Amino acid sequence: MARYTDSVCKLCRREKEKLFLKGQKCFTEKCPIETKNYPPGEHGNSRRMKISEYGIQLREKQKIKRIYGLLETQFRNYFFKANKQKGITGENLVKLLERRLDNVVYRLGFASSRKQARQLVCHRHLTVNNVLVNIPSYIVSPGDVVQIRDKSKKLDAIHDSLKRIKDNTYSWLAVDKAALAGTFIEIPDRTDVPLNANEQLVVELYSK
Repeated sequence: MARYTDSVCKLCRREKEKLFLKGQKCFTEKCPIETKNYPPGEHGNSRRMKISEYGIQLREKQKIKRIYGLLETQFRNYFFKANKQKGITGENLVKLLERRLDNVVYRLGFASSRKQARQLVCHRHLTVNNVLVNIPSYIVSPGDVVQIRDKSKKLDAIHDSLKRIKDNTYSWLAVDKAALAGTFIEIPDRTDVPLNANEQLVVELYSK
């Protein structure tokens, strides 16, 4: 399975905003964007020409793609799937991304970042409706129960992450910290998803 292996802090710097890819480090002064809020590379801090309309659309696509930890082919496939569904394509895209198992694990608070959530899934620490699932891209449906396996309930990384979240953070999720389980209640509305991005620009980019 292909995956991004370079420094994720470079991705935040390229978009010139925090994408919260590094877990707890993003909330500390160690976050590179606190002191280097410009793109990486030799010419990152130099003056640049005004960005074009295409460039704006591209940057928005890259930002959303990086937030959810996807590569280009994966992201494009989600777009095509969203485009075939009824409703607004951009909103459908965000809803599909939110239903990925690694994202749900992150939203439930079992991991401090989506990257860590992906590791938990791949390392077989989770079940969905009491069935082991180790595919990060698994699409969770309303009513599904995501739970940490019994043999994994003592993992420090999970408990450390849960300490940093508030109860009932997201209206479409129900978390049982004692049982280390969470229920995906319903597909969230776009307005409820805390995603600082304009997905309509992605639609315009892929529609060219």
